Amino acid sequence: MPVKQGFWLPLITLLAFAASSVSPAAMPDIYPEPRQAKADLAAALRSAAATHRRVIVDFGGNWCPDCHVLDAYFHDAVNQPILDAHFLIIHVNVGLFDQNIEIADRYRVPVKKGVPALAVLDGRGKRLYSQEGGEFKSMRHLQSGDVTQFLQQWTGPRS
Repeated sequence: MPVKQGFWLPLITLLAFAASSVSPAAMPDIYPEPRQAKADLAAALRSAAATHRRVIVDFGGNWCPDCHVLDAYFHDAVNQPILDAHFLIIHVNVGLFDQNIEIADRYRVPVKKGVPALAVLDGRGKRLYSQEGGEFKSMRHLQSGDVTQFLQQWTGPRS
């Protein structure tokens, strides 16, 4: 049975994470300190408006293995060019579901249903989409193509 492209990197990341004695805190940080979220979001919206791109707001935590898998999928050979052409990504650290909840609420992302959870915004900050049902919370069971499909759905027209 052929293995789909983009399968190995997230699998290796997840297996290394699960099999090692390394704690989640030792994984590379994807999400900055929670207090940085508002400034990062404002900067991403300014840049998105100037470059006619959309903003993906990725809610999660550095402790979350599924968040690391999603990040690996975002940066694989298929998805990275889509991201670069159409999106800016901002990572919002939700702590232990006790940080930046007001930002998640603003974009109707119920992070308590699971992370990673995404919202897609236009360059003015208008919510175009949010994962309201924890769609990516089990990212380790999905494949890179699922992320590709999601990205292609939300690329939108460029002005």
